[in-house]
Amino acid sequence: MSNTDRQHDVVVWGATGVAGRLVAEYLTEQYTPDTLSLAIGGRDESRLQAIEAEVVGRSDEWETLPIVLGDATEPETLRAMARDAHVVCTTVGPYTKYGTPLVEACVEAGTDYCDLTGEVNWTREMIDQYHDAAVDADARIVHSCGFDSVPADLGTLLAQSFAMAEFGTPCTRARIYLESGSGGVSGGTLASAAELFEAASNDPEVRAVLGNPYSLAPSGERTGVDTGEQRLPRKDPLRPCWTAPSPMAPVNERVVRRSNALLDYPWGRGFRCTEVVPTGPGVGGAASASLVSGGIGLFTLAMSVGPTRSALKRFVFPDPGEGPSEEEMENGRFRVRVRGQGTNEDGPFTVDAVVGADRDPGYGATARMLGESAMCLLEDDTDSPLSGGILTPASAIGEPLAERLRTIGFTASASEATADVDA
Repeated sequence: MSNTDRQHDVVVWGATGVAGRLVAEYLTEQYTPDTLSLAIGGRDESRLQAIEAEVVGRSDEWETLPIVLGDATEPETLRAMARDAHVVCTTVGPYTKYGTPLVEACVEAGTDYCDLTGEVNWTREMIDQYHDAAVDADARIVHSCGFDSVPADLGTLLAQSFAMAEFGTPCTRARIYLESGSGGVSGGTLASAAELFEAASNDPEVRAVLGNPYSLAPSGERTGVDTGEQRLPRKDPLRPCWTAPSPMAPVNERVVRRSNALLDYPWGRGFRCTEVVPTGPGVGGAASASLVSGGIGLFTLAMSVGPTRSALKRFVFPDPGEGPSEEEMENGRFRVRVRGQGTNEDGPFTVDAVVGADRDPGYGATARMLGESAMCLLEDDTDSPLSGGILTPASAIGEPLAERLRTIGFTASASEATADVDA
């Protein structure tokens, strides 16, 4: 950052929500006031004061956290925050509803930014509206820095880096496997999903964005060889197992393709990627794949119908701000495997990258992924040719993020795939 007079290194915006509070807790556990000038922000001063007291009370190092007040409906308050911060780390969604003024403020101020969005339609809006301005301002606006989409995006980068180092050429295809995961879901996450379905129901342009596998690619480059997400059970082409569609594929696949494009196609313009859920071999695997596929199909159908969607939001989904219990977060875990396949002068090769953690993927692990993304931006601990723009974790930060995650107990590694792994 060119402005060294900014008061705060990182502002956690939305600290009164589940994810925001966890990010603030993590950063105060991992860093000290001597190494990080941290503030928490939101619109409700009394709730922020309660969060500040709770977070500081858990720490032996931190005596206070500055509070920054603002409101998405009052853009000038967001501009003031952006002008006074090196990095804004936001968990306030649905981003379609609340996110745009903050992105605009950060671009205007030349402030780095990271978030947790999985809202493809909104990300596309930010690309179309602000990418060029962010490039000019040297503002790194990095979307999807949580479970959407760090494991898939960073895992693909690790697999490709290993392939280049060991085999001299990138993988031409990658299969992203959501191998395991357990944890809770918050009201904010489900509210974002409902917002996406509502937008798709009402806006043909949103439906077009969701229907194009390359919708997050740069303008003029939104076509390619991939035809879209897997929608039915099928035998896997790279592993001896059946697979089902992944509910995260519509986000993660597009993020990975944008990374390849932003980095000037180091994996080739013919690179293919698909995310799936492996369900095992044989008849049992096929049956499980059918059940998962059917469940995703029913949920999609229910969320696509206005009255049903409203009923789920009112009577089933937790309220925004509510989240999983401490026990669910502590006992959660996830593992994402990226298997890449390519060919060099010696013949075909296969590599594996694994990203995982023994924490709830959507909250305990996500808070760490987002927090460390913010620290990479703050300290310019990146391996990227890009100094600004609407970016992805792999294109904005790259392998330094993997190094930081390994330091705090994550798995983030790549190797040659020498044997089939259990599905």
